[in-house]
Amino acid sequence: MRDKVETVLAKIRPNLQADGGDVQLVSVDDKTGIVKVKLTGACGCCPMSTMTLKNGIQAVLKREIPEIKSVESV
Repeated sequence: MRDKVETVLAKIRPNLQADGGDVQLVSVDDKTGIVKVKLTGACGCCPMSTMTLKNGIQAVLKREIPEIKSVESV
């Protein structure tokens, strides 16, 4: 599942980079469906980062990979 997550993040990444940020995949737990990511650059300290994480990254990952239950920032 890690490869699938990387593929979806590659689609999302240009939007984050356009605003000076990025996302790094930290881990994928196949059993629980929890993905851990690290927001970097402008996204790492942005007050809207929680919305970016939940309404952007998590929403797209869950839509593309139904096995994903949650995305968490570390």
